[in-house]
Amino acid sequence: MSNFRKTCIDKTLLIGTFAAIPHPVAIEVIAASGVDFLCIDWEHSQISRERIEDLIRAADVHRVPAMVRVPGHAPESIASVLDAGAAGVLVPRVSTVAQAKAAVLATRYPPIGERGVGPGRAAAYGYRIPDYLAKANAELVLAVQVETAEGLANIADIAAVDGIDVIFIGPGDLSVSINAMGPAGKDRLDAAIETIAKTALTAGKTVGIFRPSPDDIGTWSKAGISFFLLASDTMFLGASLATGAAEARARNGSSKGV
Repeated sequence: MSNFRKTCIDKTLLIGTFAAIPHPVAIEVIAASGVDFLCIDWEHSQISRERIEDLIRAADVHRVPAMVRVPGHAPESIASVLDAGAAGVLVPRVSTVAQAKAAVLATRYPPIGERGVGPGRAAAYGYRIPDYLAKANAELVLAVQVETAEGLANIADIAAVDGIDVIFIGPGDLSVSINAMGPAGKDRLDAAIETIAKTALTAGKTVGIFRPSPDDIGTWSKAGISFFLLASDTMFLGASLATGAAEARARNGSSKGV
């Protein structure tokens, strides 16, 4: 797992998924599936801080890097998941240079940042603090999520911030923010994604994106995007069950039951 940041910044193709089910069994199922990494979604799911540490521990059993999407910009939230042993953080709604720089300060130890030193799980509860401090800045991944019209307008300046590894595009919120929802807004949204990707790549950053299905991964890979979060455990569970139930009924020649 120590090479996770290197594979990110080398723009190696990485396929992961969001983990929203608050149970270690779900994490182990994801980890055993063949994904390159997973991202625990603290922003949009019912996962507590204590449970996050359990979920990271479950991913570590299978040696699959576990990032955490924190719920906002608070340095305390970022520090807490890193202290729990997360391989990195995804910071949502980064729309300004000030927010991007604040994410770097919260993620990195001095002299790069301002993260506080604590005896958490990542540092073996205090037994290996020097060892952890020696490698954390070099190994932890910082991804910032650009998903607003303001972020789109400021993308060149955001991408220029040192300490950010991945510019991650959130198409859902971005489509709402730039009034590009649905089929009518597809061209506008695609153009915005391409602008963010091109600008970030020019600045030397890795580009990531959320995709609800693998259908267009090839298209966005050709645009230079290499860091993909594909759907989520809940989305895959629902889609697989729906497909299986529909196929079972079709093979039996029956319609949906009561």
